[in-house]
Amino acid sequence: MRRTPVTVPYGYEPPAEQNKGTLIFYDAFEDITVQGLLKAEKTAEERAFSRLVLYPLHEETAKRMLKAAVSAYYKRERQLESWKEEHRSSAVIEGFEAKRKKYTPMDTALRHLTEKYPAPHFLYLTPDMANLFASYASFKDWIVRLRLILSERPERVHPLLEEYQNRWDVSGEPRAGE
Repeated sequence: MRRTPVTVPYGYEPPAEQNKGTLIFYDAFEDITVQGLLKAEKTAEERAFSRLVLYPLHEETAKRMLKAAVSAYYKRERQLESWKEEHRSSAVIEGFEAKRKKYTPMDTALRHLTEKYPAPHFLYLTPDMANLFASYASFKDWIVRLRLILSERPERVHPLLEEYQNRWDVSGEPRAGE
């Protein structure tokens, strides 16, 4: 294979990568509307993330975490696939829980996602899911490794979310420093 020399002007620096990091939408996707998905995708575009990852929870995981029954995993996954095709979205649907076919603790899921996708990592959560995440013992370990973006302003904020309010913000609202 022949090499061709390339010349560049003195002081040339390659352009900085514009898209960085991963926005992970962690939810059961039972009650998420098309507008909710479009809002998440818009947030990923506005903040220049390299990818949006949709992480649907297995029904066993949702049953333990949310204390509510949800439809079968494959049905929710099909709805996400059809949304993706309909809106020509570049979002990735993570199938980790489909392979496991059982309850997956949030720690295990986050460890898998942070190893698989490029940093920095941002979790896109509904207010209820954010409060639930803050109630876990491992929250303090995870909040220093990733940031949260909430889909809307929560009516009630968990005390740990309040304590770490500099590590999260709300989608569509101006961020600190802007």
